[in-house]
Amino acid sequence: MRKMVSAFAVLGLVALSMSVNQAMAQEKILVGAAIGVSGWIAPYDGPPLNAAKIAIEEINQRGGLLGRSLELIVADTKTDRVQGAKAAADLIDQGAQFLITSCDYDMGGPGALVAQNRGIIVFSPCAGDSKFGPKGIGELAFTMASGTGNQAFVSAEWAHGRKGWRNAYILLDNTLAFHKSSVRDFEEAWNQLPGAKVVGKDIFKNDDPSIASQITRIKNAGVAPDFIFISSHVPGGPSAMRQIRAAGINIPFLGVGDMDGDYWLGAVPDLSEFYFSTYNSVFGDDPNPKVNDFTKAYAAKFGSRPGGSFALTGYSVIEAWAKAVERAGTLDSQKVRAALESFKNEPLLVGATSFSAVNHIQYNRALVIMQVQGGKMSAVESFTNKMTTTN
Repeated sequence: MRKMVSAFAVLGLVALSMSVNQAMAQEKILVGAAIGVSGWIAPYDGPPLNAAKIAIEEINQRGGLLGRSLELIVADTKTDRVQGAKAAADLIDQGAQFLITSCDYDMGGPGALVAQNRGIIVFSPCAGDSKFGPKGIGELAFTMASGTGNQAFVSAEWAHGRKGWRNAYILLDNTLAFHKSSVRDFEEAWNQLPGAKVVGKDIFKNDDPSIASQITRIKNAGVAPDFIFISSHVPGGPSAMRQIRAAGINIPFLGVGDMDGDYWLGAVPDLSEFYFSTYNSVFGDDPNPKVNDFTKAYAAKFGSRPGGSFALTGYSVIEAWAKAVERAGTLDSQKVRAALESFKNEPLLVGATSFSAVNHIQYNRALVIMQVQGGKMSAVESFTNKMTTTN
């Protein structure tokens, strides 16, 4: 009788253990997004968030990650650094095992620091400053961005080689670290190119109502510039370009991905001769057919195409993290970090991606040159920088 009771007890324990394991297998993996649903960064954060939703749905349709489905939980940072840290902490307290932050080092950094301190892998879709990683926030922080060096070097080498421009005038919106880094990296690249010169430099702030003084200095530059390299974001960037065109200065503008997307073009009517480097084109003319397929799927789901190619980075954040988790066979942050750092030209939707123990950002990824002509944005070509930068 005792043996029978013992046998039933063992069977009961086995059944209980199986039940617990099945429940654990069915438990969802929470992915937290501490991003700007509101505020000026919303046009930059919104498309990557939507793209992440698409990537998560696709993973769940394939059976999930490690046998478990993914669930996205979102907290609005309201484009505020303090709120960003609070949002990240709240999501982690809810059980998030992976965190996505804003598409900018200044806005996403506070939340990323919380994740780093709590031992959680954190990704920014498109923070272009190399400090979003081991050089600043820490070893658990990654960005899917092409660094400001990658973007600025592509723009510089393309302008020099394809356009034959030699004399640059630099106009910096010194509001964000991204813009400061972009200008620094562009100037580094430009100074290495044969015959290239910076014939003038100036600054403004994003909320300046007028840049009349800067326009006067552009007109009075000792050597006439071939183009103006501008690094800014909405609304200050479009405002500056509108004022420059209104002043009769019609030389080309050159930039990087901070002005990606056409949602702002109405602020500069019939703008032409603006060129910039960015991840991809979302206008159905990207050199990569898979990108064009993605933008169609995005439009079908959300009612319109992505506002900019930042969307691709949001998709690839989930894509990269899921690949690393599968290879690590666990959600353990240190093992997932090691798997990410083994990426060498990993074929992601946004482009070939490499990480290392030192660099959690891209420096030589092929980018797409975009142009604005007659108020419309379109792709020119894919271009890879030949010179190497570590910024």
